[in-house]
Amino acid sequence: MSSVAVLTQESFNEHRSGLVAEQAGGSSSAGDEEAPAYKDAFPPLPEKAASPEGTQEPVNAWTSKIRPLKSSVITQVFHVPLEERKYKDINQFGEGDQAKVCVDIMHKTGAHLELSMAKDQGLSIMVSGKLDAVMKARKEIVSRLQTQASATVAIPKEHHRFVIGKNGEKLQELELKTATKIQIPRPDDPSNHIKISGTKEGLEKAKHEILLISAEQDKRAVERVNIDKVFHPFITGAYNKLVADMMQETGARINVPPPSVNKTEIVITGEKEQVALAVAMIKKIYEGKKNATTIAVEVKKSQHKYVIGPKGNTLQEILEKTGVSVEIPPPDSNSETVILRGEPDRLGQALTEVYAKANSYTVSSVVAPSWLHRFIIGKKGQNLAKITQQMPKVHIEFTEGEDKITLEGPTKDMQMVQSQMEAIVTDLVSRMDYLEISVDPRFHRHLIGKGGANINRIKDLHKVSVRIPPDNEKSHLIRIEGDPQGVQEASKELLELASRMENERTKDLIIEQRFHRAIIGQKGEKIKDVRDKFPEVIINFPDPAAKSDIVQLRGPRNEVEKCSKFMAKMVADMVENGFFLSVPIFKQFHKNIIGKGGANIKKIREETNTRIDLPAENSNSEMIVITGKKENCEAARIRILSIQKELANITEMEVSIPSKLHNSLIGSKGRFVRSIMEECGGVHIHFPTEGSGIDTVTIRGPAEEVEKAKKQLLSLAQDKQTKSHTAELKAKPEYHKFLIGKGGGNIRKVRDSTGARIIFPALDDEDQELITVVGTEEAVREAQKELEELIKSLDNVVEDVMNVDPKHHRYFVARRGQVLRDIADEYGGVMVSFPRSGANSDKVTLKGAKDCVEAAKKRMLEIIEDLDAQVTMECVIPQKFHRSIMGPKGSRIQGITRDHNVQIKFPERVDGPGKGGPAAPPAEAAVQENGEANGEMVEEPAAPVDPTAPKKCDVIVLSGRKERCEAAVEALKALVPVTTEVEVPFELHRYIIGQKGSGIRKMMDEFEVNIQVPAPELQSDIISITGLANHLDRAKEGLLERVKELTAEQEDRSLRSFKLTITVDPKYHPKIIGRKGAIITNIRTEHDVNIQFPDKNDDNQDQITITGYEHKATAARDAIQAIVDELEEMISEDITLDARVHARIIGARGKGIRKIMDEFKVDLRFPQPGAADPNQVFVTGRPELVDEAIDHLLNLEEEYMADVNENESKMTYMKPTGDRGASSMDEGGRERGSSKGFVVREAPWQTGSEKAPDMSSSEDFPSFGAPVAATNKASPWGPKRF
Repeated sequence: MSSVAVLTQESFNEHRSGLVAEQAGGSSSAGDEEAPAYKDAFPPLPEKAASPEGTQEPVNAWTSKIRPLKSSVITQVFHVPLEERKYKDINQFGEGDQAKVCVDIMHKTGAHLELSMAKDQGLSIMVSGKLDAVMKARKEIVSRLQTQASATVAIPKEHHRFVIGKNGEKLQELELKTATKIQIPRPDDPSNHIKISGTKEGLEKAKHEILLISAEQDKRAVERVNIDKVFHPFITGAYNKLVADMMQETGARINVPPPSVNKTEIVITGEKEQVALAVAMIKKIYEGKKNATTIAVEVKKSQHKYVIGPKGNTLQEILEKTGVSVEIPPPDSNSETVILRGEPDRLGQALTEVYAKANSYTVSSVVAPSWLHRFIIGKKGQNLAKITQQMPKVHIEFTEGEDKITLEGPTKDMQMVQSQMEAIVTDLVSRMDYLEISVDPRFHRHLIGKGGANINRIKDLHKVSVRIPPDNEKSHLIRIEGDPQGVQEASKELLELASRMENERTKDLIIEQRFHRAIIGQKGEKIKDVRDKFPEVIINFPDPAAKSDIVQLRGPRNEVEKCSKFMAKMVADMVENGFFLSVPIFKQFHKNIIGKGGANIKKIREETNTRIDLPAENSNSEMIVITGKKENCEAARIRILSIQKELANITEMEVSIPSKLHNSLIGSKGRFVRSIMEECGGVHIHFPTEGSGIDTVTIRGPAEEVEKAKKQLLSLAQDKQTKSHTAELKAKPEYHKFLIGKGGGNIRKVRDSTGARIIFPALDDEDQELITVVGTEEAVREAQKELEELIKSLDNVVEDVMNVDPKHHRYFVARRGQVLRDIADEYGGVMVSFPRSGANSDKVTLKGAKDCVEAAKKRMLEIIEDLDAQVTMECVIPQKFHRSIMGPKGSRIQGITRDHNVQIKFPERVDGPGKGGPAAPPAEAAVQENGEANGEMVEEPAAPVDPTAPKKCDVIVLSGRKERCEAAVEALKALVPVTTEVEVPFELHRYIIGQKGSGIRKMMDEFEVNIQVPAPELQSDIISITGLANHLDRAKEGLLERVKELTAEQEDRSLRSFKLTITVDPKYHPKIIGRKGAIITNIRTEHDVNIQFPDKNDDNQDQITITGYEHKATAARDAIQAIVDELEEMISEDITLDARVHARIIGARGKGIRKIMDEFKVDLRFPQPGAADPNQVFVTGRPELVDEAIDHLLNLEEEYMADVNENESKMTYMKPTGDRGASSMDEGGRERGSSKGFVVREAPWQTGSEKAPDMSSSEDFPSFGAPVAATNKASPWGPKRF
């Protein structure tokens, strides 16, 4: 609060600077007499409560600064009588619409509302908040909680604007003040009635205020006086002083049009008496000046502006001095006549002033070539600024394209400015030159360079200015300005660049757009490497949206050629690696191509260095896509096809068909060839690439189907060669299967009878109803006729009934009617309805096309026959093989079920010993000798058990036709795995298993077998392989191959385990290891060995062990020995360096010492803290290098010690920072006693019994907001106010 609270000794000395010298050494009583009084140093706060009423408070240091503060929050109460209340439902007080309105008003205005009900049911509303918010809330309350009345008040139309006020402020203020809504008619409305709406009280107030405003305006008058424009200056006076005085005197407002407005009317407004007085005064002035004398003089048009002066100030100045008005013709007039009007005796003086002002400014010019103008101006106008700062009234004007500079200013300054400008021009002409060179505009932007790099370099190098015309000028001329020598050098360099560009070549490379992104790289890193390799070549790629293949190269001819070849090679590599081919593989064999855990596909990818993509599992595609180099792709293709060939009886056949027929045989979107492939059991037909001219077509698949496909292809080709005709017809998609018939029987019949080929749409075709007929015209016509008849018959819907034994109903409707859905799909959408469950009926209804119904009926009878002929057969296979027979996700068992059309049921799994408890004892053991079984009496002996009978858990049950069940049993038995044994040396077992079993798991996945390695404690060499017979041979070969590899690795390991020991003094070990192990790591890497240094606790601290191949270990030993020999040649010397310079020599983070060690190839050791000799430093290295390093260190010490000594000498003159006791000296050099600090007289703790306040006490010095305990204890600091 006060700056006297705490004073330091120094500031207190300044405070007491007026005291005489002997006061410092005087007695304490004298000091007390001179000390300030407590009340003067710390004046008390005013005590308003203590002052009696009516008495004036004493003026002191505090009261003079304290101002009363007004609260910004006000409270007003408004009353709404019952009859004026909008919401009169007494029961709803505090809720309902009224409460909602109040909440809305509070949100809108920010004021706080409190409502209360009077006894007369009137409403009292207390509004708190800032004044503006309260007034807004009041207006809202009146309009929304009080019923509204309306009234009109008529006042003259010309008074309306005074009610509105400036920007409508008066009207808004009036509405807030009276809490009403006031509507004033528009200016174009002839009505003079103002409408007011609000409460009765508000209406009266508003009416009164409006009538008051109108009454005020009635007292006012407006007078217009026409006086010639030439006399207006006499009425306004110089600088409008006269008219201002008149307005001050009369109180009227006088509006004289400005000189720029050609109006003669002067408007006077105000009270009637005031206006009349002002008019009289104006007319009096006019009468006195209307007969004034005028003279006309000729003044040059160019000098008129000097007579007028800035903002007309010169004319006003002449008028003030002489009382004469000077009339200047307008700027657009050619007249040079200036008219002076005034008293005759003053005209001479005014004329002198006019001529003086006209001739006070001079215009002259300095000849200067236009290209020098910007050099004269200087950077950011620096050169001109020097002149204009000295002569601010002189105006210097440069006109573009003119070889002169125009000067304009006071005559007395012009000569000096002109001489300075001429000197600048002469100097620049003598040392500056310019040159224009002609360069083709198409090279201009290359001369400029990227971001102006080239041109800026030339400008900075030669200190010249270069102007290259913009593209829209299409000019050849480039202008160079500056030092003559720099101009010549710059022009030479620019012409050389231009000639080099003329020799440039632009080459367009055709690169397929699909390679552009690969050439550029993910973030442009690849193209950056190319540009760095050929920096003079500009490479431009087309916009991806342009779909262009042209890449443009521009630069020197040789560089462009090199870059072109380089990029062509890049593209060739990409094309080579981007070759791809599609291999059709039957869908069922895809999983075999992948292998267990992706083993097969991974191996093919790694060995052939290709990318292999298989179609999605839910896709109908059979194509496997291989990408990579052509030869690698072919190798991968052969590998994949060989897997398929092993798994199935697949043959490949080549058919020669003229290449010109290939497109027509393939058909639109491959429709024709696809129909052949589907018809012939899914064979793959491969046509050669279009345009290759090869006639060979490859067919691959099962032997019978391949033969069939060959016949169809040749037949179709023959038809195409003779006379091919095509026709189209439409049929509902659900009829297609019926038209094709089971196994294609129906459609084959039509083709055999007519010789035409019928093609149905594929699943991905847009038009699913379109059927295409291909063949000779006659064959197509006949086939079309037969098909149309079939379709017509299908459209003829009939209903038929057949009897099906209820015991077979479940088979048809099971699995949500899957069998019925299959029949509907196959036979043209026939609807089959079975009786409801529990109806005990055998009638089944069939509805659909007649032929379809008949065919469906026939099929159902076949199914019933199969069901009646169904037998159940058991196949005994030990339970431990069941999981293997099922295959992954039951795939193998599903295949047998589908292929043989049988149902297969596996038994419940029974856990054996070790899985859920001990094995169950045999049945015989359950019967005890005493005739009790498990403690209970047994009435009958247990039935004997046949030891040869199979266990229930081993029995697999098959259902279906007998012959099919027998075939399925054979297929199941073929899936039972067999076991073979392989002898592998025991010591190799852990390597075969691999880390965490990865090695053996990989082999099991690859060969689809189970490999059992004996437990280590058995020390057995026999490894068992279990799996399908056709997998065992491959697995055995693979295991033996792995054994060979491991044996070779074992031999290699024994060779690598050669050990060599070298004896090296431990003091050299850190040097051999190197900084952060750099040297030893380099030896290890170079010689491929392991080098082991002794541990701290090792007895042989000088032994270094090297492990690796014998010849490499020997080489590593020699390398270490060479380092030791070099270290032994080194010497170590100690020098004395002052400890004060050690830190500077070492440098920040050892930077300095590292630099010295690297430079002189020596090792430096500084003493540790607390060493016996802190100045001793050891230098180790070759003798000659040690000497050089010592000299360098001593030189550094000498240099640094000079700085240390200088700093220490400075410190002697500095004031000590330690404790200053009684012996410290004062400014005069005299010894002084300890300071008592800041002393005051008549302090409360001196005069009374109270002690000084405790600063640590929360009572004496409470925190803001902290509660304070009440106390009656008086305080030396005055009464407490909290």
